[in-house]
Amino acid sequence: MRFNWLSEYVASISSSIDRESSPWRQLQQQVQQLTFTPQAIYCRIKSTSAEALEHVVIACVVYLLVCLGLYKLTFWLSTPPAGGAHNNNNAPPGTGDERESGGLKQALQSGLRLRSVRLPKTTHMERVLLVTAHPDDECMFFGPLIYSLTQRQGCQVYILCLSNGNYEHAAKLRRQELWRSCSKLGVPESNIVLMNATNLPDDPNVDWRPDVVASLILHAVESLDIQAIFTFDRDGVSSHPNHCAVYYAAASLCLANLLPKDCKFYTLDSINVVRKYLSIFDLLCTCFMSTHWCILNWREAAIVRSAMKEHQSQMKWFRWLYIYTSRYMFINSMRQINLSDVELEMQIHDN
Repeated sequence: MRFNWLSEYVASISSSIDRESSPWRQLQQQVQQLTFTPQAIYCRIKSTSAEALEHVVIACVVYLLVCLGLYKLTFWLSTPPAGGAHNNNNAPPGTGDERESGGLKQALQSGLRLRSVRLPKTTHMERVLLVTAHPDDECMFFGPLIYSLTQRQGCQVYILCLSNGNYEHAAKLRRQELWRSCSKLGVPESNIVLMNATNLPDDPNVDWRPDVVASLILHAVESLDIQAIFTFDRDGVSSHPNHCAVYYAAASLCLANLLPKDCKFYTLDSINVVRKYLSIFDLLCTCFMSTHWCILNWREAAIVRSAMKEHQSQMKWFRWLYIYTSRYMFINSMRQINLSDVELEMQIHDN
């Protein structure tokens, strides 16, 4: 199949202007030489697609290598340099290579400011409240944050779980699983508050009243003298209605100015499904797009996975896939919520 009409059209135009004009004659010859057969089109598309796919593969490989290198570099910079300021004056000086390595590490720490844990100062977070909707939320979504906070000296972590996990009529079993899971994360049993309210069932089809949830959160904040609250954002990580209700309840306290002045409000970032299952390869996006984060190494992430495995009643086949591929087993990123943020998100919610 040849586009003869195109060559005839160009020929008619060229003859009307000047039959001896060389540019028009060259254009006519070039159009006549063009062929648009199905085979030629297929070959062109095939070669272009292969080239584009090759570029995509190269870009993905480079991204993965950069994330692995950044992951390794982050934990190397987080360890104090040998022979540094942490050693006493009587300690023998390190070798020249050790001093050079320590100097390089200090220079990179000051220049890149990479940290495996980047949270507000310890003096502002000595008593932290984590508000969840169900047993297993604490390790399924907040595991890196809880583990990082419990490793801080002088930081007390409290967990307020607003339902007892009675969706499958296994509230007693879920309670025991929550206790064992928190114990592995470093939270003592005395720091766990598990609610058993009939108006807050573990049911995605039941809407929790924000005023009821807000009153429970405010009571816990005031009675425990909490300095920082961590909970879900308005998307609830998995868009579970109970998760979203917790955010709107906490946001209403912030909007009504009922929280103590020294109590900060932080939310866990919800991310798209692609990033959610990138595991440690979401590190690059986290460092560039988040203000606060916690990143665990392989050994620390294994502790979070073991805590999740304590919830045996919830360990379906897809949960096994989740704990080995989810980014929330390695990385938590948070942001601080202020009054202007709450007002904007409330307007979005109303619309």
